[in-house]
Amino acid sequence: MNLGEAHPQRLLIVTQYFWPESFIVNDLVRILAQQGHEVVVATGKPNYPEGRIYDGYQCLGVQSERYTDNVEVFRVPLWPRGEGGSRNLVLNYISFVFSGLVFFPWLLRKRDFDFILVFAPSPITQVIPALLLKWLKKSHLAVWIQDLWPESLAATGFVKHKYLLKTIGRLVKRIYAGCDTLLVQSRSFIEPVARYARREKIIYYPNSIDVSTPDEVVNGVPLELTELLDQHFSVVFAGNLGAAQAVETLLETAILLKHYPEIRLVLVGGGSRVEWLHSQKQVHQLDNLILPGRFSMAVMPQIFDHSDVLLVSLKDEEIFAKTIPSKIQAYLAAGRPIIASLRGEGARIVTESGAGTACDPEDPSALAALICSMKNLPAAELQKMGQAGKAYFYEHFEMSNQVMRLVEILKTQRKERQSCAY
Repeated sequence: MNLGEAHPQRLLIVTQYFWPESFIVNDLVRILAQQGHEVVVATGKPNYPEGRIYDGYQCLGVQSERYTDNVEVFRVPLWPRGEGGSRNLVLNYISFVFSGLVFFPWLLRKRDFDFILVFAPSPITQVIPALLLKWLKKSHLAVWIQDLWPESLAATGFVKHKYLLKTIGRLVKRIYAGCDTLLVQSRSFIEPVARYARREKIIYYPNSIDVSTPDEVVNGVPLELTELLDQHFSVVFAGNLGAAQAVETLLETAILLKHYPEIRLVLVGGGSRVEWLHSQKQVHQLDNLILPGRFSMAVMPQIFDHSDVLLVSLKDEEIFAKTIPSKIQAYLAAGRPIIASLRGEGARIVTESGAGTACDPEDPSALAALICSMKNLPAAELQKMGQAGKAYFYEHFEMSNQVMRLVEILKTQRKERQSCAY
């Protein structure tokens, strides 16, 4: 019997994003349930990253369903993200808060929970419905912080007005004040979060992924894609293709590598900048830039297996230097060499693990040079990098162990909070 099964807990996961959207919280929920805990998910209607409500779901009304047969999922209406633009994003964020405040208490009226955990990439406002639920359920509230607010809003250019950023900062401070535990995905998050919250609440808890063997082999990668990957030196980027990922740098890198017919830059994913990338591919006649679209997380290991090098990139902003993109853990687990076009915590992990190398962000010349350098390495050296990365992953990020650690963190934090109350 493992540690999680010995002490089953009742957990409510509040998240604006959940399966069938591709986020690490999906694996976290599944493994919590596998380890014997009672898990309920309160979320919205899936619409990320394309911006439209997924087939099988309706924008209006509440819906309930099962995830992996043993997790009940409650969904509330929200405004879809659309194809971009600040208006749609603001409405998307606000609608989840409003719907959560109105519907979650009713949907969960007969449920009691030991812990409420909020999975919190942007927006941090999704914590607000959980604050009400904490008060109603008398539960310990923890937030797993994936993005720093208001810093990430400034870095992406979503909010530029200094007064508005200060106002959002005050909101963040109030939100954090109502939480019992603040889990941060990067050690570099500790100081920025401490500007808005008491330091004793803050605990480093990194992102992780599940690499257990699936019960069934999932086939979802087109044969023409695997053949293309196998026939070239394939550098694969996987994930959201938006403003934060410095897609302009990736495009300029493809232009620099245009006359290297053996190299392919493959950008797998969706996002707000995909259409722009397609148009620029045509303008510059980039046969070496491949945009195959978005695939489910279940088939990504197959794509990684056919790749030579995996690529992660972010814009050159201080906030992103503090962030560890969750794709880094997936890349490490895949056992492939990694090129990191970023600095800070993400670059440190890539180099410290021995899995690859890093260059300054938003530097196409440096990135193109790294790709060529990787291509010229012996196959045995590339394999050694991949094996080093996989070993580092299992030591630091394997999800089953991390989930057990999460439960122990929450139990310890609750005990400490209760002792302070007396």
